[in-house]
Amino acid sequence: MHKHVIASIIAGFLIFSHSLLASDLERRQSELKQIQQQIAAQQNELKDSSKQREQLLTLLKRDEQAIGAAARQVSETESLLANSQKKLMALDQRATQLDKLQKSQQQTLAKQLKSAFLAGNHDYSKMLLHQEDPTTVERMLAYYEFLNKARIDAINQLKKTREELVNVQQQQQQENERLNQLAMAQRAQSAQLKQEQQQRQNTLNELQRVINSKASGLEQLQIEEASLKRVVDAAMKAMRDTPSMNGLTQLSGKLSWPTKGSMKSSFGSRRSGNVNWKGVMIGAAEGQSIKAIAPGKVIYADWLRGFGLLLVIDHGKGFMSLYGHAQALLKDVGDVIHEGDTIALVGRSGGQAEPGLYFEIRHKGEAVDPAQYCRR
Repeated sequence: MHKHVIASIIAGFLIFSHSLLASDLERRQSELKQIQQQIAAQQNELKDSSKQREQLLTLLKRDEQAIGAAARQVSETESLLANSQKKLMALDQRATQLDKLQKSQQQTLAKQLKSAFLAGNHDYSKMLLHQEDPTTVERMLAYYEFLNKARIDAINQLKKTREELVNVQQQQQQENERLNQLAMAQRAQSAQLKQEQQQRQNTLNELQRVINSKASGLEQLQIEEASLKRVVDAAMKAMRDTPSMNGLTQLSGKLSWPTKGSMKSSFGSRRSGNVNWKGVMIGAAEGQSIKAIAPGKVIYADWLRGFGLLLVIDHGKGFMSLYGHAQALLKDVGDVIHEGDTIALVGRSGGQAEPGLYFEIRHKGEAVDPAQYCRR
């Protein structure tokens, strides 16, 4: 009897324990399933957000390239306008000089004609009365005729020149007005594109805020570095196909910085995580000129993720300089560059909030401190 009771108790306990274990297992499996569903939902959300982010980056690239093209047109038009104004000023000055010269010559000519007329009448009367040698008379008449013809030719030439200058001035004025209108239209277009870019940038900033983390930020920098590395590797190959130039070794400490501004980030300083700056960030006014630090040849001029509109110049001997975040690139691949040439305009392309220039110098693909080559 006692044994049967104990056996029943043990059996009941085992059944109860098994029931508890089964219930706990089901609960755990249910919790695991919920967690897995949450993870899948978050992964899908992150995937969708990343997809949207890539789409916005594509839009940002297109907008910044359009802004670069418009800004380049504005810059070129303003240059043509300045040249036209100089030509117009020179023509105005020349016209004034010719006008004074014409008046002076007309006065002198009037006196000469009057004097010649009086002298000619007197001499002719004397020649007739005194029956002077016909040869002398013929010679004097030829002399007077020569002087008169020379004066008439001078007058006609002055009139012709004056008419031509007036015509050129009118053409220059029309061209000046046309260029002014073109520049105004391009500025308006550039402003409109900037506004669109800013709207895209605001959307991008909001999206980055939602998915932003230290890890994703570091990953983004690593992606940008990888993109730049591909450009540098391609540039290194392009350098091998170009004639040898003098490089920058002999110019160490003698070069000018590519633009004026404040140093926002120095070479080698910490950027994020284990990523350091391989160049310098120079804060400068948007639209300010960016100049080539030394002679060379353009081997890259395009939009690059993280760096916006980027231009790379081969200086020979393994040296290259890089100029990023430009508003507009004013040179194209293959263009020969002289020291001090304006090659781009300062901007905020590549998703920058503030305008500035990202500047690098590399030797055989490795980044070097620009302060070693540019005057402090």
